[in-house]
Amino acid sequence: MPDILSLIGRTEPLFSTDISRHEKELSGIVTSSRFLVIGGAGSIGSAVVHEIFRRQPKLLHVVDISENNMVELVRDIRSSLGYIDGEFATFAIDCGSDVFDSFINNGDGYDYVFNLSALKHVRSEKDPFTLMCMVDVNIINTDKTMQQANEKGAKKYFCVSTDKAANPVNMMGASKRIMEMFLMRRSLELPVSTARFANVAFSDGSLLYGFNRRMEKEQPLSAPSDVRRYFVTPQESGELCLISCLLGENRDIFFPKLDCNINLITFSEIAERYLESRGYEPVQCATEDEARGKVGELKKQKKYPVYFFKSDTTGEKDFEEFYTENEELNMERFNALGIIKNKSIYDEQKLKMFTDTVQSLRKKGEWTRSELIELFNVMIPEFNHKETGKFLDERM
Repeated sequence: MPDILSLIGRTEPLFSTDISRHEKELSGIVTSSRFLVIGGAGSIGSAVVHEIFRRQPKLLHVVDISENNMVELVRDIRSSLGYIDGEFATFAIDCGSDVFDSFINNGDGYDYVFNLSALKHVRSEKDPFTLMCMVDVNIINTDKTMQQANEKGAKKYFCVSTDKAANPVNMMGASKRIMEMFLMRRSLELPVSTARFANVAFSDGSLLYGFNRRMEKEQPLSAPSDVRRYFVTPQESGELCLISCLLGENRDIFFPKLDCNINLITFSEIAERYLESRGYEPVQCATEDEARGKVGELKKQKKYPVYFFKSDTTGEKDFEEFYTENEELNMERFNALGIIKNKSIYDEQKLKMFTDTVQSLRKKGEWTRSELIELFNVMIPEFNHKETGKFLDERM
């Protein structure tokens, strides 16, 4: 795989100074604690599992709905880090199921619970059924698992948010913003912290991950030319979660300190760098058909077809931001991490209305995208949903 840092325009790891300064404290907490990582076989989850495992936890349990990803996680852990004296076990369970409820109820509880399960793609809002699943995973299950963690005596709960929660224009970002509202209510019972993420380079299902798959299958690369994103490496994603959970104060939202003038990069620029790192000269094509038809011809010349386009799909924001002008920030505590400081402010009536409405729609057995979008608009009056009638599944 090409060097990730060079692809995203950096020469040094982002959090190395912060990790070094706080390593003694982080390791001390890990070695004396019991951990549960929900969604632990995904890209961010597995990075978190690696960070915990390498510091010798007393107990580390990993739950994930993907049995195949779990198998690969265990193989990777054993092949890179080996074994620990503490207990390490994995469970192929859906955290929204009654099986998970029994798993929690019959266990001895955990000191720290990480919830990395999420529907993270903007494309997931294309139909009412996937959209309801997003509500389930990103909001309902988060609230439920935090309550369960509290009932079993946890010291801290962490879950992952997104940069798309700041001034959201898509339902995925808005779902995470609503999740943050539910967290504020639960924070009165159990300390919680979270992180608004940049894109994790080469994470499962991401466009960069797709570059590897396209080349394996001798297919062209395709990317928007006008969408700019922040990126962190997989290891940095694990470090960000670990620091936020173990060192964050109640209701803190962490984010990476990245410069919009330096670190915002278009996907098309990364695609060109990616190909050059693989020894190919990118050749821009005017249409998808032209790009598909030229792979064999160009590859023989150490060239590769790319199709770049202007974004016109629902929910795409041309740039990302981690916080809004109304949020209180602490930019001094860490070298490369900023913190949004929150008070336990939430609207109990709105949260109840949201839960009741979702339950009512589910009980009825039918709902529309419009009904769910309207519900989100009530929860977030400033929600500026970008609806174009086109979706990413219509792109190559």
